[in-house]
Amino acid sequence: MQDPHIEIRQAAAEDFEPVASLMETALSPFYDGDHRAHAERIFSTHIQGGIDSVGHFSHEQRMFVVTVDGQVAGVIHVVGKRQATYKISPLIIGPEFQGRLGLGTHLLRFAEEYASQNDARQVYCTVASENRAARAFFVRNGYIVAGNSASHYKVGMTELMLYKPLKGASTRQLDRDKIHISVLPYEDQYRGQAERLILDTLPQTFDGVNETWVEALFEGYRRRDSGDVNAKYKLIYLAVDRKDMVLGIVGATPKKGQPIKLMPLIAATQPAFEALLHDVPHLLAEYGHKLYTHMVPNVQQTTVLQRLGWRLDAAMPGAYREDQVTQQWSFSLEGGVMRTLRVKKRFFDLIVSGLKDLEVRVGYDNIRTVTPGERIQITTHESARVIRVLEVRRYRSFEEMLAVERAERIAPGLSRDQVLALLREIYPPHKEQLGVVVLQIQPEDRPQAA
Repeated sequence: MQDPHIEIRQAAAEDFEPVASLMETALSPFYDGDHRAHAERIFSTHIQGGIDSVGHFSHEQRMFVVTVDGQVAGVIHVVGKRQATYKISPLIIGPEFQGRLGLGTHLLRFAEEYASQNDARQVYCTVASENRAARAFFVRNGYIVAGNSASHYKVGMTELMLYKPLKGASTRQLDRDKIHISVLPYEDQYRGQAERLILDTLPQTFDGVNETWVEALFEGYRRRDSGDVNAKYKLIYLAVDRKDMVLGIVGATPKKGQPIKLMPLIAATQPAFEALLHDVPHLLAEYGHKLYTHMVPNVQQTTVLQRLGWRLDAAMPGAYREDQVTQQWSFSLEGGVMRTLRVKKRFFDLIVSGLKDLEVRVGYDNIRTVTPGERIQITTHESARVIRVLEVRRYRSFEEMLAVERAERIAPGLSRDQVLALLREIYPPHKEQLGVVVLQIQPEDRPQAA
């Protein structure tokens, strides 16, 4: 049987009836209003040159259709905003074409490329939460849930706001792949660096943070073995690079009722902030049912918080400093939290493809406790996938490990000596002395958004 001919093109005048029909059918269950009138307005704007005569934030509106053997099978309408963003409103695939041929993905990729070519830094959309298929589609394609609004376009329906950063994403990923950060329990050898990071960073958004405050934090850490929430004991974790530079710190205080307050939660770099948010939930899961923190996040930190499933609970003007709006963010630990391993994008792709089935780590506390059969989430900056650990093997050194394990299963395309050099570039000798752990792994589920 011949494959169907799929084409994406600008909507033409004769496409109005199929477009209007798609919009009325798809939007009516989730949105109030006259959907045919809506279709007439945006369709005529597109046909007449794409300039909205009544909207004041948009600079263009374009409509594209996807056809299968000449039949209109779906539509996407994109709105260019004066803030260098593009809105998708709507994206619809006809019921008879849903779930096959990947038409929705084709249209979405086309629209993202169109936005990128027009120097957009972000695309965004809204989706009814009750439209589970549409929500899953956008999240699967890298869109981040920014928030929700109850009874927004229709009473009883909750509207989700989603977005996806565009500009410079590939460059940022390449930069991250050059960085190796470990999240480790605090040790006194890092005291000076940790104290400087706190005093250089936290007073910018929190009054009252000084040497006395820092000393109280570390005093709480020395009470950690008490396990008494009334003693306000602390658990402290650090984000450390391969040169043992402290780039981030989180102090955790288990509370009565089993929430855990993270204070401070700070980082000198964006990758260190991401590393802490990735690893800390699993490290703290045994101590409570939720994490929460008070902070004043920047744009990049807010994106990471949303992407990793943190929830904005409150905005508190002047709570910690008169000129700042402090935010409370929280993360639920209920139902258990899967262990997370951060991997470089190129190795993530090799694991997903099945070409790499050995992951090598040194014997940090969180690695020594990995067991055969365990499910682990591997993540990059933008993607995640669940793997299953088939076997765990331990060695005293990288040399000993490579005398047994095949280099091509660890880093396909590299020789034994190249793999040894790569591992020693990541882990200096004092970390190799912790012992070497080899995880034999296999992918378990389909790729998903991180």
